[in-house]
Amino acid sequence: MRSDEEALTVNWLMIEILNAKGEVTYRNSFITDLPVTRETVAELAACGRARWKIENESFNVLKNRGYHLEHNFGHGKEHLAALLACFNLVAFAIHTVCDLASGAWRHARETLGPRTRFFHNLQALSTYGVFSSWTELLETLAFARPPPRPPG
Repeated sequence: MRSDEEALTVNWLMIEILNAKGEVTYRNSFITDLPVTRETVAELAACGRARWKIENESFNVLKNRGYHLEHNFGHGKEHLAALLACFNLVAFAIHTVCDLASGAWRHARETLGPRTRFFHNLQALSTYGVFSSWTELLETLAFARPPPRPPG
């Protein structure tokens, strides 16, 4: 990838998928340090497409499902944009782990449906209510318990 002695040797492959009319419906290229041969090219292309799909779907969630990642770019003079992007990625990772685990988080997410609805309801409840625990908040989100009564 560079022209000096420490350059990393890589292989490049490109894949095009054509429909019945001969029109290109998919085109992408991949760089790998694995050998590309007649025997390995199909599997490498499949791995590259799977990686592209995972990255594309992850960024779609970060941009359009409540994380507003694209909006955060451009804020700050030097490092704030990168910091906000890192916070978004950490939050996304934690939320993904919570979605995979069982318990109150997953029940609330399944009950509310889209991630954006979950976050809007979470924001509203935590704005107007005081909860004694995270579990109490999540159970209220999932309609498994009524909201706490105000003090008084």
